[in-house]
Amino acid sequence: MHRTQIYLTEIQRKALQSIARRLGRSQSDVIRTAVDTFIERQTPEGRIDLLRKGQGLWKSRQDLPTLSALRRELDRSSR
Repeated sequence: MHRTQIYLTEIQRKALQSIARRLGRSQSDVIRTAVDTFIERQTPEGRIDLLRKGQGLWKSRQDLPTLSALRRELDRSSR
């Protein structure tokens, strides 16, 4: 492992402390987990995996507008 220094805002620092305390983990461990998650989501494979996991998520919803209704709304708002 390599040691790296970063600057955090006060809000980020407090949130990180709170998360680490709640999870019972060190701040460094929480940061490494967050960096791993970010890296995974930025790779093409990770992004495709996220899309696949979301596929069909709202297929049974009946309260969503149709694509043509959304298109009409966008066309009206752009005038």
